[in-house]
Amino acid sequence: MDDGGPGGRGMSMGRKIASGDLQLLVLALLAEKARHGYEIIKELEERSKGFYSPSPGMVYPALTYLEEIGYATVEAEGSRKLYHITESGRAQLDQNRSVVDSMFAQFERVGERMEHLRRAYSAYEGLTADLRGSKQMQSARRELKSALAEATNSSEEEDRIAAILRRAAAEIRNKPAGGS
Repeated sequence: MDDGGPGGRGMSMGRKIASGDLQLLVLALLAEKARHGYEIIKELEERSKGFYSPSPGMVYPALTYLEEIGYATVEAEGSRKLYHITESGRAQLDQNRSVVDSMFAQFERVGERMEHLRRAYSAYEGLTADLRGSKQMQSARRELKSALAEATNSSEEEDRIAAILRRAAAEIRNKPAGGS
């Protein structure tokens, strides 16, 4: 299987994955249970928290290739195809288990980071329209957005940032910082 891409194995530039790596991810999902192509797309999207959602034009050729080389079998279920991993597919997956585990771990890390950025952006967008006018407010919002984007994604750091934001909100409302 090919391991192309500028970064070697795993995710290369942007949201792309080398075809050989996608085939390994598909085998890993098929090892969990038989799946339809659409279910594979949705599962990869879910595991990456929306960061990676391969197109049908990537997944279905990968499934066809896995079937052609004997790593998967397919059975017709009405108008849909249900794919199963074969013993040789399991052997290939076992030989590459560390690569697959690493890619799924990377999905999780990137997905968590993207979720953190989505929350920060949502908070930014939630600011009221009347505060968006002045250059001073726009600059302060950009600084806050940048600081939130640069923050590490640990529960301790999130607790610290939440406390800072609560104090800032209380100050803006002219209330004591301890109140909720």
